[in-house]
Amino acid sequence: MANPSRILISGASGLIGTSLIRAFDARRISVTRLIRDRQPQGPQEISWSPQSSSLVADAAQLDAFDAVIHLSGANLAAHRWTPAYKREIVESRVQTTQALAKLLAALDHPPPVFLCASATGIYGDRGDEILTESSAPGTGFLAETCMQWEDAAQPARAAGIRVVLMRFGVALTPAGGGGALSKLLPLFRLGLGGRLSSGEQWLSWISISDVVSAVFHLMQDARLAGPVNMVSPIPVTNAEFTRVLGKVLHRPAIFPAPAFALRAVVGEMAEEALLSSTRVIPARLAESGFHFEHARLDAALESLLAKPA
Repeated sequence: MANPSRILISGASGLIGTSLIRAFDARRISVTRLIRDRQPQGPQEISWSPQSSSLVADAAQLDAFDAVIHLSGANLAAHRWTPAYKREIVESRVQTTQALAKLLAALDHPPPVFLCASATGIYGDRGDEILTESSAPGTGFLAETCMQWEDAAQPARAAGIRVVLMRFGVALTPAGGGGALSKLLPLFRLGLGGRLSSGEQWLSWISISDVVSAVFHLMQDARLAGPVNMVSPIPVTNAEFTRVLGKVLHRPAIFPAPAFALRAVVGEMAEEALLSSTRVIPARLAESGFHFEHARLDAALESLLAKPA
């Protein structure tokens, strides 16, 4: 595909969505947002209701886009993982993906590519094992959720649409970006940062600028379909992440958070999102010739934290 000129995106208000919108605007690419819970503010917004029998008022509005990017999903860290919120986490991903995939499959002029979010959580807690797109899924709530999430895109694939399943690691954005880094910075700047538990668990990360570049790459490279790990080629342990962040900020990072304390504060999410180990590498991006601006964590953090909040 040449440079796309018309893109449809869901989840545009999230961390990754807002960064993509800025990049599309800078390149003068027309973007239409799928929105929920409010009325459209103009022709560049389309209201949709994934739980309704009619997803949108007029399906023809979704015809002839060059690419559709689907990023919707409840924030994993927004609430404690009660049974009710776990259902919301699953449904906000699986139901929306399946509904949108079915609608795209039925269009007269479906998009040539459907980029759907997923996560490295699909691999589960795997210790020091090096994980690529060919690795088997793991076990646990996040792994099972991601498997259902990816399966939900099948109607689009069956209709001949190129479906790319973007398995995001931890996306690092500057202060104020709303991601994991912006939540850690206040503590680290006070010299109160530290590793989580032993710090031996692996963290698969990616800078937000590489996320944006990789999305453009995925839209344009027709060879890429199925799962693609959206992570830096050099994962780090939590202890190494802590050390590098402290060094970049010129602050000590010596206050570890014990596992029992994390479990007491955030419950099940601590086990799966903070203490689990996923050592993921971007094999398919590397094979396709994608160039990372920030392959190393120290360069990524120095670049990100040099930008205004």
